[in-house]
Amino acid sequence: MVEFLADLKRRKLVQWALAYLAAVWAVLQALGLAADSYGWPRHIMQIALAAGALGFVVTLLLAWYHGEHGRQRVSGAELLLIALVLAVGGGLLWHFGGSVSPPQNQGTIARDSVNSTASSGSRTVDEAGLPTPASIPAKSVAVLPFLNESGDKDQQFFSDGLSEDLITALSQFAGLKVISRDSAFQFRHSTDSSKVIGAKLGVAHLLEGSVRQLGGEVRVSAQLVNAPDGSVLWSQHYDRPYKDLFKLQDAITQSVANALEAKLLIAPGAVAQSDRPPSGNLAAYAAFLQARSAADQHNGAGLQAAIDALDKAVRLDPRYAAAYATLGDLWTSRYRLSPTRAAERQAAVNARAAVRTALELDPHLALAHANYSYMLSSIDLDWDGALAECRKALQLSPNDPEVKGCLANAFATHGQLEKAIQLSREVLKADPRSATAWHWLGHFLFAAGRLDEAEQATHRQIGLAPHGSNNYEQLVTIEVLRGNAGSAMRWARQETSSGWRRFSVALAAQIGPDRAAADAALQDLIANGGADTMAYQIAEVYALRRDPDAMFKWLERAWANRDSGLGTLVYTPFFAQYRHDPRFAAFCKKVGLPAPPDAKAIR
Repeated sequence: MVEFLADLKRRKLVQWALAYLAAVWAVLQALGLAADSYGWPRHIMQIALAAGALGFVVTLLLAWYHGEHGRQRVSGAELLLIALVLAVGGGLLWHFGGSVSPPQNQGTIARDSVNSTASSGSRTVDEAGLPTPASIPAKSVAVLPFLNESGDKDQQFFSDGLSEDLITALSQFAGLKVISRDSAFQFRHSTDSSKVIGAKLGVAHLLEGSVRQLGGEVRVSAQLVNAPDGSVLWSQHYDRPYKDLFKLQDAITQSVANALEAKLLIAPGAVAQSDRPPSGNLAAYAAFLQARSAADQHNGAGLQAAIDALDKAVRLDPRYAAAYATLGDLWTSRYRLSPTRAAERQAAVNARAAVRTALELDPHLALAHANYSYMLSSIDLDWDGALAECRKALQLSPNDPEVKGCLANAFATHGQLEKAIQLSREVLKADPRSATAWHWLGHFLFAAGRLDEAEQATHRQIGLAPHGSNNYEQLVTIEVLRGNAGSAMRWARQETSSGWRRFSVALAAQIGPDRAAADAALQDLIANGGADTMAYQIAEVYALRRDPDAMFKWLERAWANRDSGLGTLVYTPFFAQYRHDPRFAAFCKKVGLPAPPDAKAIR
């Protein structure tokens, strides 16, 4: 033993080990800072740590070897170089050789959003994150926005309406994957090739064309393109009287379905859906299309213009159920944006009247049930009723991504997160470029404790809508749950919405070392409008501060304010630590929510 210890001293193994550990510590600190700044996946640090451990063994072997040959001086630069080479080399070995696997949840979002039924051994995305040809269903199509060739830009709503009608009709064919309007219309002015567009949307075919309306005539050119090679599978030119518009739409739909060998098979319990007026009144239909176009502006003026257009549509056809259902949806949105209590009450009255009229006119209209669910959860805070309406809507229209998104939120409200995650991924198959869908997937994932997947989904959301409100708040929550105060604060300061930025800063500050700053951030949130509009979020901050008395006070205020944020109560991680508090169970019962038995508490 004495001789062995003497050997250790002569070969300077202790010095080598200490110098190596110091060098690796410095490298890991630098990598950690870079990872926080650039949003690198967390398994990068795990790889670097594994490589560092491997390098430690190699360093000791080198020390022994050098000592055996009489080398007495160890270069610090040499040790640093060894650490860097081993860290980088280990990462490359993992990446290219597959000797180290990343955590199981890494990369699953992209795979599942393209093809959830693919076997675990098959590769469904390429290096750029796009679906591989083998993962794209042969029977799949995206209807791109038809070009408006009328010479009047105000007629854009008409060509868009034709495209939307085709999407609705094709979505009802069994076994045919159809991309939703929101994702397909992002390629309105795209210069990408058909191959790239098909890959980005995950489809094998593109339907494109142009529309020209002149007086009483409509001219439509349409072609079905094989996305991978750009070849045209089918094309047709139509010149029809405007009064035959619906017949024209049906003819195009059937031709595309025939080319794709798709059959119109309605699932048990489902009913063919349409947004056309039952009377066939084309003026009412035109007003409906104008309303949808105006609502796309996502501002107050657009919302009012859409409401006015729908009022016109229902005057022209008092039995127009789809127009009433959409009117109810818009009045619900107006309710949430109302500046006064009086305006809020009137919006609620109008929303209820419109949706109930739609259901009376057509109880089999999925849109009416989905919008009724939205009204119940946003205005009445009737969570059970909202879930029942979403279920009914999905039964009537099983392939509608908006209906699936509605049901995903209803499931999450009732604490059924895995069902919400599954449905959100199904939404993304039909709407892969929806920032909203990626947001909700990330939201449900972090609530389920799957933080790496949630981070990936949120970055996808930000990539699609970089200037959207409430983008970075979700990243703040993820970093708070990880306990990373610095990263949380950096993301908080990037939030674009003033209210959400104050909330984000307050949340991040609570896990930082400066208690005075944490107190000040919370008071800033309360003082600058938060008491009226963000009572629920203030309760979240108090939950994180582990101040249950203040938390329950602000939850009661949120309930008094009829804050629809309460719909996330049972799965918000910051409240989970109180799930055994009798007051929490009592509050859940009071607002009509189940207690969260499976929620994950923040540590």
